[in-house]
Amino acid sequence: MEFPRHASRRGVLLALLAALGLAGCRAATPRPPAGASDTPFLLVLGTAQDAGIPQAGAFDHPGWTDPSRRRLIVCLGIVDPRSDRAWMIEATPDFREQLYRLREAIAPRQLPEPFPSGVFLTHAHIGHYTGLMFLGHESMGAHAVPVYAMPRMSAFLTSNGPWSQLVAYDNIALRPLAPGTPVELADDISVTPFLVPHRQEYAEVVGFRIDGPNASALFIPDIDAWDQWDAQGTRIEDALASVDVAYLDGTFFANGEIPGRDMFGFPHPFITHSIERFSGLPADERGKVRFIHLNHTNPAQFPGPARDTVHRAGMRIAEDGERLPL
Repeated sequence: MEFPRHASRRGVLLALLAALGLAGCRAATPRPPAGASDTPFLLVLGTAQDAGIPQAGAFDHPGWTDPSRRRLIVCLGIVDPRSDRAWMIEATPDFREQLYRLREAIAPRQLPEPFPSGVFLTHAHIGHYTGLMFLGHESMGAHAVPVYAMPRMSAFLTSNGPWSQLVAYDNIALRPLAPGTPVELADDISVTPFLVPHRQEYAEVVGFRIDGPNASALFIPDIDAWDQWDAQGTRIEDALASVDVAYLDGTFFANGEIPGRDMFGFPHPFITHSIERFSGLPADERGKVRFIHLNHTNPAQFPGPARDTVHRAGMRIAEDGERLPL
């Protein structure tokens, strides 16, 4: 994904920084190398549970003193370098940083309007929609950014402040989602929602299938249990077989990681349960799994025995900045 370089002031500055060995300092999302193609891609913009890593009040978490141990809240970007357009799946409290990383990933010839090109929402829990506030007049003052949402989610945003102000001021333009109905982002890129069982205090909960010209991905950051999905007539194994990569709920690793609490009633499948369930699948099927939406207590968030267990099972932990060519 390489674009013509123009002799701009910014380009001269970047060349100077490169000569000084400074251009790579803290590069969140490196620009693609020379000769890379214009293939659309999926970009992981965050991997943490709704409250981020470290969470507020978790003062003993190493992330407070070691920036490498911090993780942004779960979010994906869909990038189409052919049109300089990019979409976000989820609007998190880390929206500012994630929007910047998304722009850097495009390296646009001209920043498209609106930007982002659209936002897809899975549900109404705090880590998945509250970043919409940055589109409001106190911040970006955006105009008509498409926000794709299910009916109850749209009604929630329209009827409750401060989100209703985003609608009233035309900062966002709500676009309807329907289970099983693809949203066409380009001739060869689409996003299709599907219902999943998870707490629905304010809105439906969906996952997304993302299809590109050459590959497809599954995104299920929150689900109560795989067997509850079975009861609805959908098996995760069948969904997994139909895509190239699957970003799946990995909120908690195992019971016992939160001291003093029996976690078996928690509305998320443990990673250990998912590993056990997928253990009979062929290696290439297990290799599609990327666990995402990790809680700050999850020991698999960093290298160590828990992550080694995931790798031995033939699966992976999603990483901020990883890309999937679509």
